[in-house]
Amino acid sequence: MSAPTRVLVVGASAAGLATAEALRRKGYGGALTLLGAEPHAPYDRPPLSKQVLRGDWEPGRSRLRAPEALAALDADLLLGDPAVALSPADRAVRTASGRELGADVVVVATGVRPRTLPGQAGLAGAHVLRTLDDALALRADLLAARRVVVVGDGVLGAEAAATARALGRAVTLVGPQRAPLEARLGPVPAALLARLHAEQGVDLRPGAAVRGLAGRGGRVTGVRLASGEELPADTVVVAVGSAPATEWLAGSGLRVDDGLVCDSRCRAAEGVYAAGDVARWHHEGLGGLLRLENRTNATEQAAAVAGNVLGADRPYTPVPFLWTDQFATKVQVYGVPAPEDVLTVVEGDPAGGRFVALYHRDGTATGVLGWNMPKQARAHRREVADALSSPSPSPAPADR
Repeated sequence: MSAPTRVLVVGASAAGLATAEALRRKGYGGALTLLGAEPHAPYDRPPLSKQVLRGDWEPGRSRLRAPEALAALDADLLLGDPAVALSPADRAVRTASGRELGADVVVVATGVRPRTLPGQAGLAGAHVLRTLDDALALRADLLAARRVVVVGDGVLGAEAAATARALGRAVTLVGPQRAPLEARLGPVPAALLARLHAEQGVDLRPGAAVRGLAGRGGRVTGVRLASGEELPADTVVVAVGSAPATEWLAGSGLRVDDGLVCDSRCRAAEGVYAAGDVARWHHEGLGGLLRLENRTNATEQAAAVAGNVLGADRPYTPVPFLWTDQFATKVQVYGVPAPEDVLTVVEGDPAGGRFVALYHRDGTATGVLGWNMPKQARAHRREVADALSSPSPSPAPADR
């Protein structure tokens, strides 16, 4: 494919903006369009469950770039107009307002949508937390609430529970795992997180299945468990995972399977790429498909996509990264450890609340965990990077 003269980035959040910026940084001087579903200028999502929700930040502080920086990008910024269809053959995108946008290259960066619970639709006081508007609506309810139930014990649920508790609310955290983030961190770190939440006054309900929400007069009144118990609540935060925002790709002929499936160059078809939470690509070091939902990957994958759009032809093989702040504790994880991997402390001491541990499987490093020791954890990242440096012979999952 010849060098593009028109690039359309669908999605104006972190991955979309980073793609546009990387294209300019790498010397692309052609027409550039950034299409966003939300009316807001690009903003950062990680602060939503912490600084914005607590009220430490004004909403405007979460924006990714100042207006003058966006203007210097020399891109058409089309906001508040979601994409509804894509024709890969001619790289044409149709929007909800009826716009028809054509390009030589389309980069899909539409992110994910939060999942909801039965009975949640239209129920006041029941919230998801994905967008800036979600965070502001939830904060308004938290300020008036006494009892808060958070459904979901993954990263977002645990962070939301910590924030609500820091605001002085009575908080119950309900989830299917034995401890928060156990599927991501393994049993030992998850148990430490559970103890942290319990010490801060969070009521933990581990291993609990949720049937749905209870309401009266159009407002949420509680959470119904499969056991028959109902947990009373003035406000409910639903953090039961997300699904890639790929509905608009129906009928495109592209392979959609837990994300837009791409080859190792993050390419879904000729002239069509994906970046960020929506992308499920072939990681040569892992030898299989991978999709990551985090801020670091959004930026790194965007840079890789921009390079490949401009002809670099390089595989994207990052060391996956997870970061979460809960109360005063900072946890970082590099790699893709499994809960059953062997965990060995190599620096610090869990009893002192600061340590670094390595995950191993069959003698190979699979991950690094830092607990209030971010710099030291990063120093051990190389051990995981080395394990991912050898390309897998597995074929790419998508046609080039």
